[in-house]
Amino acid sequence: MKFKVLVCGMARSGIAAAKLLMEEGASVTISDSKPPEKLEDAISKLPEGVQIIAGKNPDDVIQYDMLVLSPGVPANLEYIDKARDAGIPVIGEFELASRFCKAPVLAITGTNGKTTTTAMLYDIMKTHNPLSEIVGNIGIAFSEKAKGLDEKCVCVAEASSFQLETIKAFKPKVSAILNFSLDHLDRHGTFENYVNIKARIFENQDEKDYLVLNYDNIDCRKLASRAKAKVLWFSREVYNLDGAFLRDGVFYLNMNGETARVLDTRDLLVVGDHNYENIMAAMIMAYVSGVPIGVITDGVKNFKGITHRLEYVRTVNDVMYYNDSKGTNTESAIKAVEAMNRPIRLIGGGHNKENKASDFAPWVESFKNKVCKLYIIGEVSAMLEEACLAQDFYDYEKVSGLEEALSKAAKEAMSGEAVLLSPACASWDMFESYEHRGDLFKKIVNELIEE
Repeated sequence: MKFKVLVCGMARSGIAAAKLLMEEGASVTISDSKPPEKLEDAISKLPEGVQIIAGKNPDDVIQYDMLVLSPGVPANLEYIDKARDAGIPVIGEFELASRFCKAPVLAITGTNGKTTTTAMLYDIMKTHNPLSEIVGNIGIAFSEKAKGLDEKCVCVAEASSFQLETIKAFKPKVSAILNFSLDHLDRHGTFENYVNIKARIFENQDEKDYLVLNYDNIDCRKLASRAKAKVLWFSREVYNLDGAFLRDGVFYLNMNGETARVLDTRDLLVVGDHNYENIMAAMIMAYVSGVPIGVITDGVKNFKGITHRLEYVRTVNDVMYYNDSKGTNTESAIKAVEAMNRPIRLIGGGHNKENKASDFAPWVESFKNKVCKLYIIGEVSAMLEEACLAQDFYDYEKVSGLEEALSKAAKEAMSGEAVLLSPACASWDMFESYEHRGDLFKKIVNELIEE
């Protein structure tokens, strides 16, 4: 009789898990609580022979030999608890994939910076070992790649709390926890529980493995006492720990009693203190995976960032252009302004998400001594003008759209400045999405002529 598996959730991870299990000869049923008419695209991607339960939760789970959960499916649903009570193994898609992956896994988690660090580490590892692959929460289901990853490969994985919640034997060769802040409490209940779930990334590691932690984050620091793996630290404040540190604008690796200079912050394309921490984590993980310092230096130096998140686009006439189109609220737009290390010509505005002029006050306040001029676009133009005047900021101009904003900014920018798209607003008044807005920004920038 075939091994019977119920895959819960019909998003990318669930579909990949179903395909992997079918290839292994299992009898697969996949379920999703969404109605069938909303699952047509997902259903079309399923291999022939997969049974489908749509529009409801499964009635009889006792018939299955195993349940595999997609990350988006809460692990405490009634039918899942019923399976556990009956002694049926319940694992996540991440755990399933890891059982087929023979490559060493470099896994990254944390509240913020996971995607950037994972992408940067992957760029470095890919240069060193062309057989490297990137998987996980970054948008590529682990199950899509797992069977093709042998001992010659390297697997760089972004791991969310939703994925770590359902692991059993997942054991990365190198793991990293970047930081902790309040997040996902609607699912995990308490901050303590959230931290403990993230900490599962290293629970199966042993003394032959490595755990990279942020020394400057107290909740990360506390986890070191629970680790069996060798703990390495990164810090912007302390210089004598095993791992990596930043001192006087220079990144160093401090490993095996020797300190090596890696690169200067002035050589980076990405900006911001948060990215400095991401860089140090990636440096350590690459180094203990056998990558030479020169390759690490080049990889970090050439990394442009994540698309639409403070993404470096190009330098024209000694003016650097950055695309932060995903900065759709004032909080993220403030962080973008704070991250820049040169004078800014800022393009902002867009769709009004029921904001008031006063809601933009903290953002405009962050302009002081940073923003040379604000180019205002979109339906919030009058509101942003009011917010600027209320904060005594007068270096602004209302323009017709992104094209005019970039044209004026490119003509007016001085050598050593940056032009930044970080709108603090949604894009729906003028664009299909923030991706559409960011792609147009990059297209125009790439067409600018060097003088």
